[in-house]
Amino acid sequence: MIKRELFFEPEASAEVVNEAYRALEEEMQSERVGYYKLPESDMLSKIEDFIAAYDFDAKGIKNIVVIGIGGSSLGTRAIDALLCHTPQRNGRKLIFLENVDPVEIKTNLDGVVFEESFFIMISKSGSTIETTSHVKYLIGHFHAPVESEKFRNHFAFITDEGSPLDLLGKDIKVPVFHIPHNVGGRFSVLSAVGLLPLTLLGYDTRALLEGAKSLKDSFFARNEDILVQKGHYYATHRETFPINVLFSYASAFTAFNAWYVQLWGESLGKIDREGKHVGMTPVGIIGSIDQHSFLQLLIEGPRDKTVTMIKVVDFQTELQIPDVSLPHLEKTDYVNGHSFNKLIDAECDATMESIIQQGISVDKIEIGKIDAYNVGYMIIYYELLTSICGHFLGIDTYNQPGVELGKRILKEKFKS
Repeated sequence: MIKRELFFEPEASAEVVNEAYRALEEEMQSERVGYYKLPESDMLSKIEDFIAAYDFDAKGIKNIVVIGIGGSSLGTRAIDALLCHTPQRNGRKLIFLENVDPVEIKTNLDGVVFEESFFIMISKSGSTIETTSHVKYLIGHFHAPVESEKFRNHFAFITDEGSPLDLLGKDIKVPVFHIPHNVGGRFSVLSAVGLLPLTLLGYDTRALLEGAKSLKDSFFARNEDILVQKGHYYATHRETFPINVLFSYASAFTAFNAWYVQLWGESLGKIDREGKHVGMTPVGIIGSIDQHSFLQLLIEGPRDKTVTMIKVVDFQTELQIPDVSLPHLEKTDYVNGHSFNKLIDAECDATMESIIQQGISVDKIEIGKIDAYNVGYMIIYYELLTSICGHFLGIDTYNQPGVELGKRILKEKFKS
């Protein structure tokens, strides 16, 4: 169960709310934007058939290595971090090759045995420079030529149909899973991009998709006015509140926050139809840690932020604080005999109340427990919210011309 509450006054009229519903319905029905339909895709069945045929257990696969960056890795990392403590998680190790930091690459591959590993190369374009560079290094490091059976038996590709990587996969007979052309990388975690590695790790990916579908269906049944109102408020107050803070009260959300930062920043930082630079700067922080770092800025700093609090009701783990009194530290004894669960819960509530008292616009998402269903719900919640904000900002939410400019400049630097 997930509950949501706004602690600011909604301002959109019924007509404005209904127009947002119509806009996103048009996006979905026109086939221009494909992430809406991922929860009903047959991709998971194809992945399950592939896993059964490959027989990963019999082959002794201990490592799942995801080679990708940005939208090709952040969503999978976020979901794994949220679910890694659940019973479904098997013993396979998940390794990411993302950044081209040479120290990180060497550290991540330390002790990795090629024959015990399955590598998933993910690139929507098929030619992402960081990703192809990693694979070239793996070929040399493990002496696994791309045309060899050794390479073919330990790799799968995920890319757009017809991309250079798709063509390579067909040439060398490596399994290829396609990302729908109308699904951008940062919206792709519920495609093969996330489903293949997450299913290989033992997660209930069917429940993940069911959670996403439940909110998507509720939205297109026009039962999600609170979500539309939130997006409208953010977009229409962007000049007053240009910073959006996601304050998540569980360490497991650290990677989810990073996924949100990419989704929000790359989708909404655009030039609108009138030539204005628009968007909201995303900031992800973790409670209670950031009560001791960022909270001061929220309370007494510039009034230029909106805040979303994420609260977990049931951590599914109970830890008690013993009734121990430390000399000179008696003033901390008020928590003795209580659980850490109650402490983080109370800290979340106290922090939220203190922020609201300062007149800051706050909303809360309360998650009953962290499981696959609720994680799927949270993924599509933020995807829908991003689309709603893009609608109200009057931008193309799904392109990224600024990123492409940087890629062109990088290529020029290697021409000399």
